[in-house]
Amino acid sequence: MVIIYLSQALVWGMGMDRGKEEFKRLAETSSAKSIPRLAPGKTRAERYAMGEALRKKCSRSSHAEWTPSAKRPDPVQLIAEGDKGRIPQLVPLRHGRMLESPFTFYRGAALNMAADLATTPTTGVYVQACGDAHLVNFRGFATPERQINFDIHDLDETLPAPWEWDLKRLATSFVLACRENGLDQTSADDAVLACARSYREHMADFSEMRALDVWYTRLDPETLFSLIKDSKVRKKVQKRVETRIAKETARTALEYDFPRLAQATGEQITLLDNPPTIYHMGKDDQGEFEVAVREGFARYRDTLADDRRVLLDRFELKDIAIKVVGVGSVGTYCAVMLLMAAENDPLFLQLKEARASVLEAYAGKSAYSNHGQRIVIGHRLMQSASDIFLGWTSGRHGRQFYVRQLRDAKMKPMVEDFSAGDFIVFAEWCGFSLARSHARSGDASVIAGYLGEADTFDKAIAGFSKAYAEQTERDHAALKKAARKGKLEVLIERS
Repeated sequence: MVIIYLSQALVWGMGMDRGKEEFKRLAETSSAKSIPRLAPGKTRAERYAMGEALRKKCSRSSHAEWTPSAKRPDPVQLIAEGDKGRIPQLVPLRHGRMLESPFTFYRGAALNMAADLATTPTTGVYVQACGDAHLVNFRGFATPERQINFDIHDLDETLPAPWEWDLKRLATSFVLACRENGLDQTSADDAVLACARSYREHMADFSEMRALDVWYTRLDPETLFSLIKDSKVRKKVQKRVETRIAKETARTALEYDFPRLAQATGEQITLLDNPPTIYHMGKDDQGEFEVAVREGFARYRDTLADDRRVLLDRFELKDIAIKVVGVGSVGTYCAVMLLMAAENDPLFLQLKEARASVLEAYAGKSAYSNHGQRIVIGHRLMQSASDIFLGWTSGRHGRQFYVRQLRDAKMKPMVEDFSAGDFIVFAEWCGFSLARSHARSGDASVIAGYLGEADTFDKAIAGFSKAYAEQTERDHAALKKAARKGKLEVLIERS
């Protein structure tokens, strides 16, 4: 089916049982679950021992378990639940992207997995969790100091939650991505084991570090390359990555983004329409849309630190357009804003709707009344360096948003081209990155004590990820069946 230009009627309105019972109790007794402070008066050794003791409550091998409950929600119904509140005309496009493969289904089904993870065994140790830690959500991007960091990118679902949930979602994404690339289960297992081992070993390192040293740790290219023990592989990866970094960092907003995203007609500068990715509203709706975004933009300014406001005030908002993003975010209210400080001085900001985290029903509600603020705080807790324009706002009709730069030397991994060896290298990087993010907010000594030095937990995660990847394939097949029967509307993009 050919993509149509969506321009009308868009009004901008800014053990399994024990795990299930535990999170039901948490949801009922806590309106705002937060990360607990380190055990007062406890040494690192004592907190490590506390982690070891957790194995009696929740054995490491129990994390291999995945058996769907008889009361498991219908996966297609959960997709429909996630469709609520989205732009109606874009929901079929979301379905179309999820239908492409089990992996793209997985990327759009964070709500489904959150419901499933809540039924699995858990240690009950909370960290600031990503909530959607699949491998495509890890990438390189520029820090405010213009250095390249490797880190988690999108944190729309971030919330205090059990650390295991992020690791299980990340591990399963490697199995699905390997299968999509035609690799066998052995390759997938190797990648998952590399990821889990990297997480475990680096968490042990963080447990021995001073708090400030953990906070200052960042994954720059040299740190990542040093993880590759095979010199031939390291040289090959280093050459490829450094070439990519040189290419991305050489691109400026003026020389690269501006010609692709904007156009000048006389003295008027506007964003280019490129449906369905970026487009302006129809004439009947564009005026109201712009008024609403400008109102939200003014409130966003108030959430920035004074020095960032001074910088932002150098720019004037010139144009606003709808932007369709990703897989899981398709249909949420998102806009791209073009600002200019001078004739050749552009800035592109993205305003993205902030909905309740998919984890809320199972891990407790957010401590923040504005979900945009929840996401911004999550970025600052989990990333070693965050966008200088990160802020939040609210729009008409109670919708909430966060704002960041549209592009800033962001380097998305070319997963579709990965070999078995590439997956192992990337898995080690992702495991390291996730451990660092969790150690910033959680108790690394307790987690390290639970994980221990053996590979018992690693093997359990490999077992879970294989079983849950097969569950995802069944859920994807159920979505395809529902589409064939006309139970949900689908829009397929023409390549």
